This record gives sequence, structure tokens and C-alpha cells, in this order.
Amino acid sequence: MPNNADLLARRARSIPRGVATALPIFAARAENAELWDEDGRRFMDFAGGISVLNVGHRHPTIIAAAKLQLDAFTHTAFQVVGYRPYIELCEKLNTIAPISGEIRSVLFTTGAEAVENAVKIARAATGRHGVIAFSGGFHGRTTLTMALTGKVNPYKTAFGASIPGVHHLPFPIPQYGVGVPDTMRALDLLFAADLDPGHVAAIIIEPVQGEGGFHVAPTELLSALREVCDAHGIVLIADEVQSGFGRTGRMFAIEHSGVEPDLVAVAKSMAGGFPLSGVIGRASLMDAIEPGGMGGTYGGSPVACAAALAVLAVFDEEALLERANRQGEYLRMVLENAADREDLIPIGNIRGLGAMVGFDILKERGSNVPLANGAKAIASRAFDEGLILLSCGAHGETIRILVPLTAPQAHLDEGMAALMRALGTY
Repeated sequence: MPNNADLLARRARSIPRGVATALPIFAARAENAELWDEDGRRFMDFAGGISVLNVGHRHPTIIAAAKLQLDAFTHTAFQVVGYRPYIELCEKLNTIAPISGEIRSVLFTTGAEAVENAVKIARAATGRHGVIAFSGGFHGRTTLTMALTGKVNPYKTAFGASIPGVHHLPFPIPQYGVGVPDTMRALDLLFAADLDPGHVAAIIIEPVQGEGGFHVAPTELLSALREVCDAHGIVLIADEVQSGFGRTGRMFAIEHSGVEPDLVAVAKSMAGGFPLSGVIGRASLMDAIEPGGMGGTYGGSPVACAAALAVLAVFDEEALLERANRQGEYLRMVLENAADREDLIPIGNIRGLGAMVGFDILKERGSNVPLANGAKAIASRAFDEGLILLSCGAHGETIRILVPLTAPQAHLDEGMAALMRALGTY
């Protein structure tokens, strides 16, 4: 039987080092918030496959729906022969979209595909090329989404010049001295010095940054961007790949602001672990592309569509939006108590919406200045304590918590107790 050490050696011989794996273990099985590795060790999973498992590992409703679809057929390519789950899922997405008016949806496979197609739609609808994104934002690793991503290392290092037409604004982060007025002044300067707003197709923003550090886009910023887009005929794209599907206590994070985007990119927890993504948007924009201009061989897999319909059913049946808010309150309470403890490594800047919660490792107690690369050591300590955690942030300063919304309280308690041990000053 394989074990972790054997698989690590085989991995090194067969897989390029450019594909990173955070932990030196390999999954053997998993259930809800629990994961067992090939050596039989049990972990609390507070990473959720990078926010893919809001309904937990192997939710029985999702597994049953996928099995039922597997017994019917697995693939036709929607562009060749259509199928009911694709249409039913798009109908559901149109109903829950945080956009008023007539809505359309289209399905793909990855988050990067969703973002790329959102930009394509915006360019086709406006006849313009320029796109504005934000520092710290993460939108993918393809050529276009790499350009949109607001972090160089490791996402842009060694890959050559970025594609033209993409510009970045500073994302407001108080602990780094950047506020909404600074962001808007930077936009004014961009329009005055480098980019005619009449040449801008889209502004794309994560309502809560994922890789960038779980920083929440202030309502003041989103409202100002909406006004700018309306004034200049620019498409506002909400990248909800990580923040969507209930993680923040609303189905989409931008709903907390009351601001309506024009297009929404979705993926990750959309299908409970099956590869699926999509773009939801105003029909007037979505219909701008001619037949054949969008699609993909595996886009909107029937098995993934069946799973996604089951995910939406689980959200209703188990009141997961309410659970996300309760879970977030619990996580923040524990972290705020930890921030006051002198026997723990100093932490602060606790933030997030619903159960999308992050916090910074600080340079010193009594300060809110983050410690660059401080989160990686804590994630390593947590692993030793049986907890799977992820770090993030432009400077590697943030711990993010992405425990399944379906996790029982006992598992939340167990995971947070392990985190407290990892934060100990031993």
C-alpha cells in the first residue's frame, strides 16, 4: 500500500516542481470537515480545497445526484448535444443572481475560464479593450487572468511581458495605509495620464479578496466603481470565484454592499467538488457574442451540473446561509479572544464576511502591522496539530479559514483548539 513518503518520492519523479503542494501528505479519504491521509492520520480540513467545499467533503446529496447522472451519461459536449441539467442550472443561477432585469448564464470548467469569458463578454459588448483590476487580486494563471492578477510572485515570475490593456489600482487595505480615497485618486490619475475611460471595457474586482488576504471591498468603493462604470459605459465584473456560493452568509459576497454588478464570475464551491464554473450577467451583455464565440469541450459537464443543482438544494434544506453567519460569529469570537492573550503569538486585523474569515500575524503586540511571511509558519504548526490551514495575503501575512459550512460544532471546536496550540509561543 502507498504511504505519504512513497508518494512524495513518486511525485518528485513524475510531476514538475511548478505545481506546488502545500502539505507533505496525500488524501486517502474525507468526510465533511475531516480528512485522512495515506498514513491513516486524521486532520480537520479548514482549507476546503481552497474554498471548493462549502458543503463539505462528499455530501451525500451531492454524491447521490452525481451517481444518478453517471448512470445516465457523462458527456456529450453541450455545443454538440445539449442536456437538461445545464439548462436547469442556468435557470437557477439566473434566479439567484445579484443582478436585476433579464439574466443569462453560461457554464465552463475553471475559475480562470469564467473570468476570461467575463472579460470577453465585456469586450464584445462594449467594443473596447482595456480592463482595470486591483493590486492583490487573484483571477487565475492563464495568460489573461495572470495579467489581471495583482501579484507578481509566483504568478507572473518568469512568464514574460504581460498582455497589453490591463491596468491595476491599489486595493484599499487600512493596515497598509491605503483607503478608498487613495484608490479613487489612482483611478482619476489613470484616466488623466494613461487610459481614456472610453477605451475601458471592464473593471473587475473581488468583493472579498481571496489570495490577496480576505480583504473586504468597502461598500464605498463598490458604489464609487458602479458610478464610474455607469458614467462611462464600463462593465462592472464581480469575481465571486472564491467568495461566492454562501461563504460570506449571502449567496454572493457583493450582496452585502447592495451594489449590482453587470457580470459575475463563479466557480469553486458551485458544484461541491466537481469542476464547474460560469458567468452570470445581464442579457444585453451576454448576448453580444455570436454563436460559437463561447464554450469549451468540458464546459458545463452534466455530472458537475447535477452536483451543482444538488448544492443549491442543500443550501435551502440545511439553511447554510444562516449557518455561515453563525459560523463566522463563532470564528471571530475565538480569534478576538486569542488576540487578547499574551501567551499566544500576536494576531490582529480580524476580518471577513460570514464564514470567510481571515486574520494577520502581527510584527508585535499592540500594533496592527502585519508580519510578512508570518502566516506560513503558523500553517505549518497547525499541520503538526492536525489542522489543514492556508495562508494568503500579498506578503504572506494572513491565515484564512475556509471550513465547510456543514461542519458540526464539535469539529469547529477541535479545529480552533488546534489553531490556538499552533499560535502558542512555545
